Amino acid sequence: DFGGRVVVGAATGATAALISCPMEVATVRMSNDATLPLAERRNYTGVFDVVKRINAEEGVKAFWRGATPFAQRAALVGVFQVATLDQFKELYAKQLNQKKNSISNVFCAAMTSGLIYSIATMPLEASKNRMAIQKPDAVTGKLPYTGTIQTLRAVSANEGFMALYNGFLPYYMRCGGHTVSMFIIVQILRDNYKSMQ
Repeated sequence: DFGGRVVVGAATGATAALISCPMEVATVRMSNDATLPLAERRNYTGVFDVVKRINAEEGVKAFWRGATPFAQRAALVGVFQVATLDQFKELYAKQLNQKKNSISNVFCAAMTSGLIYSIATMPLEASKNRMAIQKPDAVTGKLPYTGTIQTLRAVSANEGFMALYNGFLPYYMRCGGHTVSMFIIVQILRDNYKSMQ
């Protein structure tokens, strides 16, 4: 059962990431553009502009820049969310005397699952973002980041390993909030379904 959850969580997470990668690249590009120096900005006017320009200026493959760390991150999210939730529900039921599957039990377990998945996936999130916003070197025409491991190594070597965790608190708030919302809604739906039986 636990092994099955791990496989399903990883497969569904990675598949969803690969399907949504073009919109993720567009989102990262648009949100990052305003933070760049004026001379480096792409000055996108909206989502249709970013999609049109990426396609025209860089080609379709650019929509999947950062797809590997994005899919790896999403696979880990699926694994940590799905595979650890029940273990944490059991732990909190025993350690905090919570009723298993109560809203407070699901909340605590989901926040813990979200914390673990945030710690495990933040370096991949940072890699994905850097790969999505990168520009070719003006002289060589080569991209600075070519893959997940190379990006992780380059950032760690040039800026220190902890640079991969810049922005961790808002990332955890997003991940923890998403995990809590999702699992509480799932629990409410389960409870309502059982009460109708």
